Amino acid sequence: MTTSDFHVYDTTLRDGAQQEGLNLSVADKLNIARQLDGLGVGYIEGGWPGANPKDTEFFRRARSELTLGTAELAAFGATRRAGVKAADDPLVAALRDSGAGVVTLVAKSHDRHVELALRTTLEENLAMVRDTVTHLRAEGQRVFLDAEHFFDGYRDNRDYALEVLRTAYGAGAEVIALCDTNGGMLPPWVAEVVHDVLESTGVRVGIHCHNDTGCAVANTLAAVEAGATHVQGTLNGYGERTGNADLVSVVANLELKLDRAVLPAGRLREATRIAHAVAEVTNFPPASRQPYVGVSAFAHKAGLHASAIKVDPNLYQHMDPVLVGNDMRLLVSDMAGRASIELKGRELGFDLGVDKDLVTRITNRVKDLESRGYTFEAADASFELMLVEEVEGRRPSYFDIESWRVITDSRPGEEAVSEATIKLHAGGARIITTGEGNGPVNAMDHALREAIGQAFPEVAKFELIDYKVRILDQGHGTDAVTRVLIETTDGERSWVTVGVGHNVIEASWGALVDAVTFGLRRHEEKLP
Repeated sequence: MTTSDFHVYDTTLRDGAQQEGLNLSVADKLNIARQLDGLGVGYIEGGWPGANPKDTEFFRRARSELTLGTAELAAFGATRRAGVKAADDPLVAALRDSGAGVVTLVAKSHDRHVELALRTTLEENLAMVRDTVTHLRAEGQRVFLDAEHFFDGYRDNRDYALEVLRTAYGAGAEVIALCDTNGGMLPPWVAEVVHDVLESTGVRVGIHCHNDTGCAVANTLAAVEAGATHVQGTLNGYGERTGNADLVSVVANLELKLDRAVLPAGRLREATRIAHAVAEVTNFPPASRQPYVGVSAFAHKAGLHASAIKVDPNLYQHMDPVLVGNDMRLLVSDMAGRASIELKGRELGFDLGVDKDLVTRITNRVKDLESRGYTFEAADASFELMLVEEVEGRRPSYFDIESWRVITDSRPGEEAVSEATIKLHAGGARIITTGEGNGPVNAMDHALREAIGQAFPEVAKFELIDYKVRILDQGHGTDAVTRVLIETTDGERSWVTVGVGHNVIEASWGALVDAVTFGLRRHEEKLP
């Protein structure tokens, strides 16, 4: 299937950017466009030139700064205003001057929207569609049409909604995307309407779905099964309200489930990397349970699942995660059985299957610790340290703690300042350091890394990048057990450690010590 046979059209930079709290700079949009091109989409909708300065600037800079290998840049805009020639409308001129080879026009296909929102007649709306498409085609640009509120308009006035499609197609629009703008459709309804549109108009049909019923991906697939050959969506499902159809889920389902090659060969294997890279640019953490590319998409926790996976991974996985660039993960928890521990050990480089007593001992220890509040499914680094201790008979140790303490000084009208003092032995010396921070954990982190750094300079690369606290058995109030998860990075990869205690500072200290210990062990393993 070629690009002309089937369109994969991304609107992350325009429709996705309308998500609450998502704000993209021009540099961000250029970065994301390059990532989308790497995925192999056919079209990237860059925004609405002329409607806002940022999108106008994006198209200006894209001419010299954006080199696309697979995708074609599309500009989004509206049909001309009522009573004005398309050639004289400044917003149409901005589309014409954008440099984009494709223009996607949004047009009203719901009669009530025409009369109430545009405040014009149904006949004038058809003229607006016809004139704008004809003008842009005459200027050498390809035109796609987004039939806004189409499904609602179809229900209220089928004849008029279909006439809008015929008018645009007759004027030269290549594709008419039926938009479920309010996101209220269900798959059988979408399929029925698409069938009718194809039979009644003969236009080339595309689909644009929002996720208000939780069916955006399913609705898109239903449209394709009914005959649509152009799909629109956003990376990671970004979009206003509940978002748009997640384009990765759409193309993965089409390629892996319906055997339709809609991306260039091999590009789908980049999906996980690209989805996460774009999440970093948007500053929205990747959704762990996102289909196909989420970190939990192929994570297995129950012992029963692990036993089956040990025999054949496909018994509890619907596909090989490598096909979308993801990995299978084994989670160690109080639900873990022997198979989970063996598989997790193998993942970390330990062959535990030869020692059944060792596996039993580790399994029992995990269950005991988790009953006291620890969690290892989210703290692989702490689990690996425990595993090394059980396998080698001693815990990795690079320093010995003599004592630590934290004080917080607070004065009226001033921000509180914390100070931590740590005494430890490392590299054959007794070291005492003091660190300040905007909180006790921040102060401890500074003091600990400064102390250990005198013997192990590589800890200067370590940085605490996430800190989570959860209160367990909340019925005990301030006497409840506290669990702390800390994520640390060395600039190349990150790892998570866990600490538990009645005192949040004590729990944090345990997680910090594990974090530094794991980082030093990892650095030691990399040495020649």
